[in-house]
Amino acid sequence: MGAVINCAAYSNGRRIADVKITDINQLLQQKGTFVWIGLHEPDEEQLLQAQQQFGLHELAIEDAHHAHQRPKIELYGDTLFMVLRTAYMHQEHITFGETHFFLSTNFLLTIRHGSIISYGAVRQRCESTPQLLCKGPSFAFYAVMDAIVDQYFPVVDELQEQLEKLEAAVFSEKPNRETTKEIYRLKQEVIEVKRVVTPLIDMCNRLIRFDFAFIPEETRPYFRDIYDHVVRINEMVDNTLEMVSSVLEVNFSLISISQNEVSKKFAGWAAIIGVPTMIAGIYGMNFKFIPELDWVYGYPIALLAIIGACMFLYYQFKRSGWL
Repeated sequence: MGAVINCAAYSNGRRIADVKITDINQLLQQKGTFVWIGLHEPDEEQLLQAQQQFGLHELAIEDAHHAHQRPKIELYGDTLFMVLRTAYMHQEHITFGETHFFLSTNFLLTIRHGSIISYGAVRQRCESTPQLLCKGPSFAFYAVMDAIVDQYFPVVDELQEQLEKLEAAVFSEKPNRETTKEIYRLKQEVIEVKRVVTPLIDMCNRLIRFDFAFIPEETRPYFRDIYDHVVRINEMVDNTLEMVSSVLEVNFSLISISQNEVSKKFAGWAAIIGVPTMIAGIYGMNFKFIPELDWVYGYPIALLAIIGACMFLYYQFKRSGWL
């Protein structure tokens, strides 16, 4: 069962009444008044009531009900429908949610899915500045959108901190599978943030440049501020993604170098062991006449030859860094 978080009417930037969804249509007829309603994971009945009161398009209502939408902006008649993805860090992992907006000249409807972060604080800030809230639902829309975008800064900062820790682990520890898995996990999360942030650039451009009647000219500078934030976040995400890819490549290179070092040690010891094996193999042949067999010093000299050759090879391999 979904919840109606807040449903209030505003006039001249001040809250004049708390209203029920079924009574919204009457307030919408009053000039200079707009309604701001917030829903959290509403059910079909609540969405149907909102659709009837605001005259919302059925396709937009279907998207708002099923959620799991990519960030987008669409215009249905005189109503703007917009989807934003929210993000916050939970136990060093990103948790994504969605917020759907229905914006017109006299109402703002926000629908949250997944996110546990309420917009109550945003509403309070808006109500504390009636000189700004009097600009209408477009300013309320800006305030919520700005709060969502600003949530990405701590998320990206946390990702960058995790990257720094992984960089230190790559260069200070022996290459291992767990480090590689963590780097790959971090790369996947950065890519997810990239998918969420990138569409916002085009969406902000549309809000700034297109002639939407319910976004007055005096409100558009606020959306340019959001655009600047989105561009900064997008650049931070790009840089982080590039660095994660570089760390992943360095990690693979160090693993390859480590494997080569092991291979060289195996090859060096194999060469050393090969010397006594070769000499023993010669004297192990079943020939009747081997001159050294009747020589009294043959055995100790053979041992000395084996030991000397092995020591010489060990010295050479150690000098070259193979052992």
